[in-house]
Amino acid sequence: MARAPRRHHHHHVYVVELSERVWNEPAFRRANPEHDILKPCVYVGMTGLDPDLRFDRHMAGVQANRFVLKYGLRLLPQLYEVYNPMPYEAAREMEVELAIALREAGYAVWQA
Repeated sequence: MARAPRRHHHHHVYVVELSERVWNEPAFRRANPEHDILKPCVYVGMTGLDPDLRFDRHMAGVQANRFVLKYGLRLLPQLYEVYNPMPYEAAREMEVELAIALREAGYAVWQA
């Protein structure tokens, strides 16, 4: 009897640290009224690519979030590596859950 092939999970959530200059963007400021100024501003996303490659694509302007393109500094793997990789649906849900958790912890978060 043939076994069904195992599915390879290749989706990831990722977190990009943004320059504090993003705070000058009214939409970003409005989305983060409880921001702890001691915590960084971040972008939370999900991708089917390796997070390093996805970050490079943001910075090259390929399907880039405007805040990452203009203010992106670096990935913060300590905030997301534990969750990766995962199935697509799990990554979609985790993107939202991680953004909420980081915002509740005082981070200023943008999640598209």
